[in-house]
Amino acid sequence: MARRKKLYDGKAKTLYEGPESGTIIQYFKDDATAGNGAKHAIIPGKGALNNRISSHLLTQLEAIGIPTHFIRSLNMREQLVREVEIIPVEVVVRNILAGTICKNLGLEEGEPLPDTLVEFYYKKDELNDPLVSADHIVTLGWADEYEVDEIVAYALRINDFLSGLFAAIGLKLVDFKLEFGRLQDDDGYVSIVLADEFSPDNCRLWDMKTGEKMDKDRFRRDLGDLIDGYEVIAKKLGLIPEDCAVRKENGEVDEELFEGLELIESKSGK
Repeated sequence: MARRKKLYDGKAKTLYEGPESGTIIQYFKDDATAGNGAKHAIIPGKGALNNRISSHLLTQLEAIGIPTHFIRSLNMREQLVREVEIIPVEVVVRNILAGTICKNLGLEEGEPLPDTLVEFYYKKDELNDPLVSADHIVTLGWADEYEVDEIVAYALRINDFLSGLFAAIGLKLVDFKLEFGRLQDDDGYVSIVLADEFSPDNCRLWDMKTGEKMDKDRFRRDLGDLIDGYEVIAKKLGLIPEDCAVRKENGEVDEELFEGLELIESKSGK
């Protein structure tokens, strides 16, 4: 599919005008960032893996009744998604203490929380995405109280479903970040849908037996090769054959592998 007008160029994805009104092409880049861009690297294969993992998980969420902006995967790096009005709030769901909450509150990483914790962060890189409350969101007009309640309900359902899905393949879902948007249908009805992506870039996944981190913390904290972790997740999800490698010996992405997988799935109707 020919590329159209570039709409937005972010840290990990580029958005292009879609083939039809109300659609966008979401391109997954190989860029890896941490600290709101303070740390940056190009890691071949990252975009293709995130596209494949996110496409699969969003499809699974749609199947249990979570509305999303996802339409279909186009190729190894691109998805076709619905255009939505993004709510400027990042929703973080925590099951186990890790990351920012430990740093800010002086807590020890790895302690399970007695109840699932849902946090909101104002989506503003230049302010370092500050923590905000539901009252902030409503009072400042980013979303109304009914939308906030719906977002929290969706976030908890997503957590319940994906925690079970990952536990079944030997991974702990420690925490994750979500973004939501407003989607308007042809009759003018506006609904809340899950947007952006769900990949190892925006969640923490630990091996249940060894505790090894399989997510972007490998890059943030120099814990090992990022692709090794993401590839393990993709293989555990059945998205890449166990005997295949994402990268060739020269470090380049094995594009034939992804093209072959796309072809197989298109023929099978997935």
